[in-house]
Amino acid sequence: MNIRKYIPTQPYRLLAIALTALGTGYGVYQYATSQAALPEGLIQANGRIEGDAITVAGKIAGKIAGIEVREGDTVKAEQVLVRLDDAQLRARVNQAVAAKETLESQVAGARLGIDLLRKEVPLSVDTARAGASRTQATVAKAEANESQARRDADRQRDLVAKGFVSSQQSERTQLALDAAESELTSAREALVQSRKQLAQAKLGVDRILAKEAEFLARQAQLRQAQAALVEAESVLADLTIRAPAAGVVTTRAREPGEVVSAGAPLLELVDLDQLYLKVYVAEAQIGKLRLGLPAQIYTDAFPGQPFEATVRTISSRAEFTPKEIQTPDERVKLVYAVKLYLKSNPDHRLTPGLPADAVIRWKEGVPWAKPRW
Repeated sequence: MNIRKYIPTQPYRLLAIALTALGTGYGVYQYATSQAALPEGLIQANGRIEGDAITVAGKIAGKIAGIEVREGDTVKAEQVLVRLDDAQLRARVNQAVAAKETLESQVAGARLGIDLLRKEVPLSVDTARAGASRTQATVAKAEANESQARRDADRQRDLVAKGFVSSQQSERTQLALDAAESELTSAREALVQSRKQLAQAKLGVDRILAKEAEFLARQAQLRQAQAALVEAESVLADLTIRAPAAGVVTTRAREPGEVVSAGAPLLELVDLDQLYLKVYVAEAQIGKLRLGLPAQIYTDAFPGQPFEATVRTISSRAEFTPKEIQTPDERVKLVYAVKLYLKSNPDHRLTPGLPADAVIRWKEGVPWAKPRW
């Protein structure tokens, strides 16, 4: 008879279960005690890295000719993102260029004309003034001749009347007087004409002023054409939509071939130089935080490199713990959202959506410590 089968086994099972539970409990205790809490003055939190969204839109309506990026692409500042059809606006630019060039030629011609008049007018005035002086001298000589001829004719008539000379001599002196009077009349007419020519030459100054006024009008038209060209070129440039900052494309809202209105969203970017970690801090600890406090952010992608950050936003309202956030204290129900803005993002290694842990120092002088979970 086998005595062992009479030995009761139930107590042994109970004992084994108890020893196993004791070992497990001890292990949990050892693990919990090995995870020492952060020093007083530090607060730990976790969340995901986010960024301020930048909506990329066109200034003018148009048909999308091409989109150069897709969701998830990393872009640089000023990189071409979207191109709108530019056939019509390019034609407008060409017309504006032609108009500007035409007016430039007209302005240049007007300037040359003014320069030429400024040289010609003084010469014309001097020439006309000299001619007037010569005709004036001719008139004076003709007047003197006429006066002498008249005196001679008068004397001859007296002599004829007294019988000292023949009437034939008197006739000759009369003919001389008639010739002198004719010359005087011609000289006076020439003087009038020369004075008109002088006055006409002096009008050249007025012509210069008129040409200068025309020149200024042409210049104004040229400036208007230049402004129209700049505007057309600016509108043409707006058809090529570039990245306002370096970032990651998070949304592509349109496709090539679509006609979009001015201001319609085309893409959405997140600026990689303006990233922040959004964490949730328990209600019991939120009173320790204030704006400007320093923080360090740790990621699994770069476990040995903390990234400096600053507390810039503290929510004024409490909310229930988000489902995706796990807290060690299950009793915490109300939390406050806090944004920790990164001071820098070297080589843009951090991207939106990356999970990260943060340590916030609210008491000065406390040494930094890594997150502990």
